[in-house]
Amino acid sequence: MPFVLSRFRRRCAGLLLLACLASGGIAPAAADPIDPTPRTAVLCAFEPEWQALRAIATDMVEQDYKGVPIITGSIEGKPVVLAMTGVSMVNAAMTTQMTLERYNVTRIVVSGIAGGVDPALNIGDIAVPDRWGQYLEAIFARESDEGFSLRPGAVQDFPNYGMIFPRGVRVFREGQATNPRQFWFEVDPALMAVARKALAENPPELAHCTADNVCLTHPPQLRLGGQGVSGAAFVDNAAFRAYTFRSFKAQVLDMESAAIAQVATTNGVPFIVFRALSDLAGGGKGANEIRIFEGLASHNAVTVMRTFLRALPE
Repeated sequence: MPFVLSRFRRRCAGLLLLACLASGGIAPAAADPIDPTPRTAVLCAFEPEWQALRAIATDMVEQDYKGVPIITGSIEGKPVVLAMTGVSMVNAAMTTQMTLERYNVTRIVVSGIAGGVDPALNIGDIAVPDRWGQYLEAIFARESDEGFSLRPGAVQDFPNYGMIFPRGVRVFREGQATNPRQFWFEVDPALMAVARKALAENPPELAHCTADNVCLTHPPQLRLGGQGVSGAAFVDNAAFRAYTFRSFKAQVLDMESAAIAQVATTNGVPFIVFRALSDLAGGGKGANEIRIFEGLASHNAVTVMRTFLRALPE
């Protein structure tokens, strides 16, 4: 009897599968419901940044999805969904897309730390770039007696760093017939205008000493505009830092923002990024400074971002 019942069940399952295939495909599993509340997605990469965000959020409801920490709540009276992406370009892209699909996201705001590239900036300073690019989307070129050379048909967009020739990526757009290569992803100009006005009218008070009383050598300053770049590498090399500033005129360098920018652009969601310098990407005189100043930088980035959120229209 068990054998007959088992065979019957298998036959029914087979008939169901054939019916699904005949109707055009297998029925998808039911999707999780989308939170209908319009929210600002506030994204960060790792624990010190996450704790700085948690400290200012109210009405928090803690969740997670596939292990990603998520909180819904409010900051400065604005409904938000907070997500910790994890460090890396892939993590950032994955979590951003996931958040857009599960929540009613009206804009994306990134708050976190970065390595300083522009020699005019110091640890603790805040950069709010106009655009972001991916410096490690590149061709690793062939070397010959004459030096490094690109394959036939490839175009050099930026100066190379040895075998590394950075280039843009083809980005698909809905309703767009062609997909030209694109390096820079532009921050939403309306959000940048809100940030400029809010930070000029209400300059936030920024921390200049850590909890262990290690203090910055310069008072923190704000830099709005310019470029930021991202890539799948932690940069702690003075020569590459100099190359990055020279080639891209970048203020800062990180491991997430350009990936988030590309996902936001493809989905048509406005975004803006606030990055505080925790180290100088290899430009400091001693050892890398990130472990000393990551907490201070995370706090300062959130302080500036909070001023921006306060100024957003309801």
